[in-house]
Amino acid sequence: MTADLAAANVNRTYQLAASSIAIFTFLLFFLYPRFVSGAVHAVPFQVTLIVMGVATFSFAFASFYYYGASLGDRIDDAARAQYARRGDRLWLLGCVMLFLAPSLILVTVRLFFVASAWFVLWLVYVLFLVHNFPHVRTEGKAEIPQSDRGFRAP
Repeated sequence: MTADLAAANVNRTYQLAASSIAIFTFLLFFLYPRFVSGAVHAVPFQVTLIVMGVATFSFAFASFYYYGASLGDRIDDAARAQYARRGDRLWLLGCVMLFLAPSLILVTVRLFFVASAWFVLWLVYVLFLVHNFPHVRTEGKAEIPQSDRGFRAP
């Protein structure tokens, strides 16, 4: 991973972390009073807050690792590649959790049919990632070359 790409990834993951914090704040502002009054399901509400916490901190940790990958000559290439791979995995976890949250919010406010549709879309996204993430993650020296993984660059 080049230093410029790593630096851009730092900015992107900071923005995603900030968005996650905004969504978390939105949840608390609008749904917490309904949680206290019993108007929303308590368990899905609390699970949603946990999911948003996992997403937020995954993006924060990914930002740290991408920052490490952007340091150029200050650390060796093997360490930079390892930081980039860790950043990739944490970014992926953050995205998966971030996209699970709408389903949980919809369950919380008892919109089960719509929540089911969102959950199905989330499952499709997870399957998409399982299939495609190995092709786009940062490669390490010990990994299988691209040509042997069935991925062909244009």
